[in-house]
Amino acid sequence: MSLEELYQEIILDHYKKPRHPGRLEGDHVEVRHYNPVCGDELTLGLRLEGERVADIAVRGAGCSISQASASVMSEQVIGRSVPEALKVAEGFRRLMHSEGEPDEDLLGDGIAFAGVARYPVRVKCALLGWMAFKDALVRATDGLDDGETLHQEDGHAATAAKAQKLPEEA
Repeated sequence: MSLEELYQEIILDHYKKPRHPGRLEGDHVEVRHYNPVCGDELTLGLRLEGERVADIAVRGAGCSISQASASVMSEQVIGRSVPEALKVAEGFRRLMHSEGEPDEDLLGDGIAFAGVARYPVRVKCALLGWMAFKDALVRATDGLDDGETLHQEDGHAATAAKAQKLPEEA
């Protein structure tokens, strides 16, 4: 099995069996992020205990990339301090934009998304859960209420995003 095939298996595993699905009970911040270009959407609940990410729950619908990436994100940040979790989020953002060498120890299963950077219109799919996490984190640390974010693209980028398929979706 090639490395690329292994990465596809990891992505499909997270898509078919998402980690930390559902909604949180009790005190938490909840955000909804939606990308109308491809229809990806997710609702992320975040609970902090002091400066530590205590729990995350994700509900969503969309392509395998967006949903699997949100699953990986939840595994990689739960239990970490806020600064450590932000470092992981930044590492994933850098991976998606091909900035520097990826840190497999930091990213865990997130390294499987390295190939997504070759598909620029799919990068937004992979980043959706991570951006929702950062949004929820800001809201939780600043004492803000729940929120919703709409990611919008127009023109040729939107048409290309709707039409582009990754190898495992063909």
